[in-house]
Amino acid sequence: MRKAVYDRFGATDVLEIRETREPEPGPHEVLIAVRAAALNPKDVLTRKGKYRWLSGTNFPRGTGLDWSGEVLAIGPEVTLAHIGDAVYGMANGWDGGTVADRFVARESECAPIPIGLSFEEAAALPLAGQTALQALRDLGGVKAGSRVLILGASGGVGVHAIQIARALGGRVTASASRGNLPLLHDLGASEVIDYQAEDPLAGGPYELVLDLFGNRRFYEAQLALAERGTFVTTIPSARIVLERLRTFASHQMARLVVVRSKREDLLALGRLVEARLLFPVLDSVYPLERIRDAHARIETKRARGKVIIRVVDPPLG
Repeated sequence: MRKAVYDRFGATDVLEIRETREPEPGPHEVLIAVRAAALNPKDVLTRKGKYRWLSGTNFPRGTGLDWSGEVLAIGPEVTLAHIGDAVYGMANGWDGGTVADRFVARESECAPIPIGLSFEEAAALPLAGQTALQALRDLGGVKAGSRVLILGASGGVGVHAIQIARALGGRVTASASRGNLPLLHDLGASEVIDYQAEDPLAGGPYELVLDLFGNRRFYEAQLALAERGTFVTTIPSARIVLERLRTFASHQMARLVVVRSKREDLLALGRLVEARLLFPVLDSVYPLERIRDAHARIETKRARGKVIIRVVDPPLG
């Protein structure tokens, strides 16, 4: 089978497509014929070695965390998935490797593809959708009437966070560059801010400030937060860990969302899709052979939505 791999940390040219052995599912796992995968900034930063303290330094490494496809085989303890099912999910941890013809996933980390979505659209949802859901619902406590500020709202997580916040009943203010503001309006933001023209943190108060670029600090957001507001970032760092500890017993809190793929959350995203409250936003679709170009697109930081890899594979059966 083909798989996108790299043997050292570095620029996009370390990536290559290689023939590897097909994996076998364990007792609680399913073997997936991957139809599409999605890339995230996490994939680029891991490839560059920015998070080697978390990802480790074992090679060769795969790339990609999101996937969609069809079940080829199941482990003996699997009860919810069946051969031929169209499913989607996300690899937990840092190993990834979903940009491949085959991928083994835990049954608890995948779910049926929402009705009406293509494989490419389904692959766009797991990491971005679950990150947004877990940040907004679980850490931010967003509910009807909550005021939410999303920084970096035109990226993969942001475009889905706007829709999910709206579905939870929140009123959304979204920040991005000027050219992306119409998209944010179309997705349901009540107010949009060009961060190059004004500081989004000058407004408020907000029950939740969601920082998707990881370049703002808790103390910068404090004046924009409501009395019991929460600042959430998606970017791990020693700084946010310290801020979390310092605000543990405070009314205003700093939090880091560490996304985990859960079947129940994938099902929740599916219900939002089928209720037409959430729809994946795709920036671009690349064939497997152009994995370097896809990584380069993420590196521009100008992607509007998700960057998808279409995995061309012979028909099943």
